[in-house]
Amino acid sequence: MSDHAVLHVKGRVLVGPDEVRDELWVVGGRITYERPAGARDVRTVAGWVLPGLVDAHCHVGLDQHGPVPDEVSEKQALADRDAGTLLVRDAGSPSDTRWIDDRADLPKIIRAGRHIARTRRYIRNYAHEIEPEDLVAYVAREARRGDGWVKLVGDWIDRGTGDLSACWPRDAVEAAITEAHRLGARVTAHCFAEDSLRDLVEAGIDCVEHATGLTEDTIPLFASRGVAIVPTLVNIATFPRLADGGDAKFPRWSAHMRRLHERRYDTVRAAYDAGIPVYVGTDAGGTLPHGLVAGEVAELVTAGIPRVEALSATTWGARRWLGRPGLDEGAPADLVVYEGDPRADVRVLGAPRLVVLNGRPVG
Repeated sequence: MSDHAVLHVKGRVLVGPDEVRDELWVVGGRITYERPAGARDVRTVAGWVLPGLVDAHCHVGLDQHGPVPDEVSEKQALADRDAGTLLVRDAGSPSDTRWIDDRADLPKIIRAGRHIARTRRYIRNYAHEIEPEDLVAYVAREARRGDGWVKLVGDWIDRGTGDLSACWPRDAVEAAITEAHRLGARVTAHCFAEDSLRDLVEAGIDCVEHATGLTEDTIPLFASRGVAIVPTLVNIATFPRLADGGDAKFPRWSAHMRRLHERRYDTVRAAYDAGIPVYVGTDAGGTLPHGLVAGEVAELVTAGIPRVEALSATTWGARRWLGRPGLDEGAPADLVVYEGDPRADVRVLGAPRLVVLNGRPVG
């Protein structure tokens, strides 16, 4: 499709969960609902249209060993794009992926900078590993380098106790989150277990990743403060395998991981029922491949979240949360076309008919 070509998309354009239009046009890379006068070189496609999907917890530029070369980052981004993911919140990466911003054929990325972890309390080669007295300075550094987000590692295995435990004292996270907010950044944290959650939420955190440790005591706190969660259920599915690998050396940790896994769906449904905002994230880029967004939406449905709400968690609602447009008049034409109605069956997301990024069909 040339830069002067016009794309005409007919069918059912899902502008919102309840707002459906019959067609849209892509002119000059942007969406319009007004038929362009005298348009030539028009390509027409029919189907069900969604805004480009969002993966709100993804890692471009990272694998299980640490940073990867640019050519690997490119393959990761392409895998997400071809699955319909056109907006990524990169929840921590040691690689500089700013070059992706210059590629009109790769997803748009909102970066949280590099993970900030306690010394020897996270995966090697992933994070800045520091002590509490340095937390404010490192949060300020990543807030300035990121795109409005900072990522903390809120808990991890403590080899002294042989189980998950909180990484930061309350006063340290309070000061760090206050500084991030002063600099205009939101803060999120990796949290598997229970005991870090109250301090982080009361300190003003904006989001928690995984959140498998939510309980009936902390769910109301999250709901009252409006703290979002990104459950990454396709990653939580790996907990039993991880637990099996730790049985001999860390039996308490292994048993804990199994309990968190066993109650994962109940945890997510209870959070949703309480009014906690829930968004789609896959945690791709560590040990998981990219392009899993459809599987994560299906997992939210399995957990008991209504189909349209699970869909919103990767489309309309997720884009609004991240401050990016959807299928709005004049917005960049980032959209995906499907054969069937994804509101009726979210498995439709696994087979995009057409992916359009910055107004151009890709993939």
